Amino acid sequence: MTEKIAVLGAGSWGSMLANILDENGHDVRLWSYNPKQVEELNTKHTNSKYMKDFTYSDSLVAYSDMQAAVKDVDDILMVVPAQVTRSVAQNLNTILNEMDIKPNIIHGSKGIEQKTYKRMSEVLAEEISSNNRNGIAVISGPSQAEDVAKKDITLVTAASSDIKIAEHFQKLFMNGYFRVYTNDDIIGVEIGAALKNIIALGAGALYGLGYGDNAKAALMTRGLAEISRLGTSFGANPLTFTGLSGFGDVIVTATSSDSRNWRAGYQLGKGEKLSDVVKNMGMVIEGVATTQAAYELAKQRGIDMPITSAIYNVLNENVSVKEAISKLMLREGRSELE
Repeated sequence: MTEKIAVLGAGSWGSMLANILDENGHDVRLWSYNPKQVEELNTKHTNSKYMKDFTYSDSLVAYSDMQAAVKDVDDILMVVPAQVTRSVAQNLNTILNEMDIKPNIIHGSKGIEQKTYKRMSEVLAEEISSNNRNGIAVISGPSQAEDVAKKDITLVTAASSDIKIAEHFQKLFMNGYFRVYTNDDIIGVEIGAALKNIIALGAGALYGLGYGDNAKAALMTRGLAEISRLGTSFGANPLTFTGLSGFGDVIVTATSSDSRNWRAGYQLGKGEKLSDVVKNMGMVIEGVATTQAAYELAKQRGIDMPITSAIYNVLNENVSVKEAISKLMLREGRSELE
C-alpha cells in the first residue's frame, strides 16, 4: 500500500518520521516554513540544525509551499511545536478548503496549548473542518530521533478514538526497526506525551545538582503518578500510563541527554537562568509551556501535582532547584496509593 503523505514540520522528529515513511515506500512531501532548511534538505539531504551527521533518503522531497506539499495527499502528519499547532492548522484548513481531498490526519506533537489547555487532537479538530479530513490520530512513545536515525529498535503507539484510523497509520509506519501498537485512548496518550516533558526537566535538574539513580527513580515514579491523576480526571484509561506513551516515554526523556527537555533541566540544575537556557537551546523546549499549562489545569481541577508545582515555581517564581527539592521532601507524609 503506497500512500501520498505530507509531513508538516521538519524538526528532528518530523523529519525522521518523514524519512521512515519514505523508506517504507510512500510518496512523502516534507514541509518547512524555512526556505533555507528546505534547500539544504533537497540539495544536501541533510538537516544540520536538528539532525547532525544524518543523511536523509534521496527520494524525500522538501517544500516551503504548504499548498504544493499537501496537493493530492492521502494523509497528513503534523509535527510542529504545540503552541503553533493552531495557526498551522488554520493555514492547512484554508488550503484544504480549496482542494477536493479529505486526508487522514495524525500528529506527533507533545504538548498542551496554553490558556485553552487543549490537547493537540482537540486543536486540530477545532481548526480543520470535518469536511476537510477523516479521523485524527497521534503517534507517540519512547522515541528519540537520534536513536531512530541509527535504526535502533523503537516501539510507539498510534492512538485514535477511531481504532481503524489508528490501524491505518500503524500499517504506514511499521518496519523492521520501528514497531507501532494501537490504542483507542487518545486522551491518555496525548496527556502522557505532553506531561512527561515536565518530568524530563526535573530529571535533568537533579542530574545537574549531582543527584543519583535513587532520586531519578523517585522522580520518575511519583511524576508518573501525577500524570496519571490528571489524565484519569479527563477520562483517560489508567493503563495507558503504564504503556509506551506513559512510562515508556518518561523513561527515555528522563534519562537521555538527547532529550532537549532533559538538557534544559540540567542547565537549570547547574544554576543557569531560564532565559539563557531557552536562548542557548535554539529549539523549542516543550516542557516549559507544558509545565505552566499542567500547573494551571491541576489547580483548576483540584488535582494534587506537587512535582509539577515545584518545577513551575523554578521556572516562573525564581525558586531555586535546591529549595524546590527541599520543600518537596519535607511535605507532610501520605500514603503512596493516594
